Amino acid sequence: MDGGLRELAAPFVAPGPSGVAIRTRLKQLTAVDEEVLRRVGAHLGALVCRDLKARCHDGLGHDAKAWAVRKRELTPLSSARWAGAITKATHEQWALARRGALTHLQGLQAGVRMLRHRLALPVGSKGSKRAPGGYRSRREWHAKARRLRVLEDRLARESAAWEAGTVHVVRGGKRLARMRHQLPAARLTQAQWRARWEAARWFLRADGESGKRYGNETIRISPDGEVSLKLPVPLSNLANAPHGRYVLTGRIRFAHRGPEWADRVAVNRAIAYRIHHDVQRGRWYVTASWQTPVTRTVPLAAALAGGVIGVDMNADHLAAWHLDVHGNPTGSPRRFCYDLSGTTQHRDAQLRHALTRLLNWARTCNVTAIAVEDLDFTAEKTREKHGHRKRFRRLIAGLPTGRLRARLVSMADQTGITVVAVDPAYTSKWGAQHWQKPLTSSTRRTTRHDAASIAIGRRAQGYPLRRRTTPPRAHRSDVHGHRIVQAGGDAPGREGPRRRLPGPRTRSVPPDAERTRATRTPTTVRGVRGEREWVPDSLLLTD
Repeated sequence: MDGGLRELAAPFVAPGPSGVAIRTRLKQLTAVDEEVLRRVGAHLGALVCRDLKARCHDGLGHDAKAWAVRKRELTPLSSARWAGAITKATHEQWALARRGALTHLQGLQAGVRMLRHRLALPVGSKGSKRAPGGYRSRREWHAKARRLRVLEDRLARESAAWEAGTVHVVRGGKRLARMRHQLPAARLTQAQWRARWEAARWFLRADGESGKRYGNETIRISPDGEVSLKLPVPLSNLANAPHGRYVLTGRIRFAHRGPEWADRVAVNRAIAYRIHHDVQRGRWYVTASWQTPVTRTVPLAAALAGGVIGVDMNADHLAAWHLDVHGNPTGSPRRFCYDLSGTTQHRDAQLRHALTRLLNWARTCNVTAIAVEDLDFTAEKTREKHGHRKRFRRLIAGLPTGRLRARLVSMADQTGITVVAVDPAYTSKWGAQHWQKPLTSSTRRTTRHDAASIAIGRRAQGYPLRRRTTPPRAHRSDVHGHRIVQAGGDAPGREGPRRRLPGPRTRSVPPDAERTRATRTPTTVRGVRGEREWVPDSLLLTD
């Protein structure tokens, strides 16, 4: 693009979800049931820790043969299927830690580059729109020079660990592990922390297998809600059913998407189950998940045939506006507020509630497409780029852009609404420049975020973001001159002076003064000349 603007990516239809996960509570459990679940989870969790240590030790030299050896060693201590689930889980956890190490390494590289750039500039020099300038004072320059040395040491250490394939993994979570040293601040006792720590390290997860009874041989749930699990070999004495199985007392029922789960169970299709314990609430839950064929992507033109709703994501609300097929905003803007403070569960619930209201409104508008920005703040979260702008760094770090898009795609897929992702460049700036002021009235206050939602919707439709395209120069006037009368005198309806009719057209003009302009008199009764009679008229004619 001209003017030094970066190239804009074309809008695209976001692919649909590839899996389903539903959860329900395990109720009516006896004390014996809970004890069995604790013992099985602790036993399998210890095996996972041992296998994860072996996987991390193998590093980049791991292969299929080493995987088979690990599984063979775990089978006598659990079962063949439990061993397969454990080795798969540890491999996925190692791969996740590997990706996290790469992200951390890239962040260190970006920080080092930014520090070197700003330290090379003179103190107090101003930056451009794309890159920050020098530091404000010599004192800040010196502090950042010391930080550069620290980051360079970390970068060298992390690069060596990446080349060697070393990863750092904490089963149960690093945050919970560090909480052990801050128990007064976390308002926990040592016993409470220990209960959370042990529950987080338990392992009660089994992958499904198509063709087996009810889609899973290890953790089995029948269509009537009966839950049973295969006990490991060392705990087979706890079985209360044939073939070393334990049947729980309570029955379960999936309220959300239960018919889909029942259909898969009826035909013995693979379903993965996970049982976990919420220590804070004292409840047990079971999560069922399975893979689904990716929904066929709708062509972009077909998705936008009925208009689009542009959505701009902000720190505390979603700003949305309905656009017709021509890109014109219709109706009034809508705002769906949420609160992203508090725990992860609270933030996720707030986001789901806002998206539910957005989708319900989209159905009332008979719209089959929602346009959102394809946001990625990976390069914008660096501390070295924004420096003392802590509020802005906290803002972009708290926006759950990835979770928002994943949630929206998953929920929209069930309602038949297509999600269109667009390039986020300049949407807020150009939306405020071209749409905020024209759409603001005495009865409606259009914010910058509302205007940005219009820009997002128009970009998804392929229209320019400005309100109208400037016509060619020759069409703005008479070929670069002032606009005059365009038609001849004999053309009906031509632009020209109004024909003067003889006779008095106002009370201030005498009957015999056709071309002589008389002095204008006031329109009030008191100011009318005495020699003329004032006649009330509903329509006052003036020159």
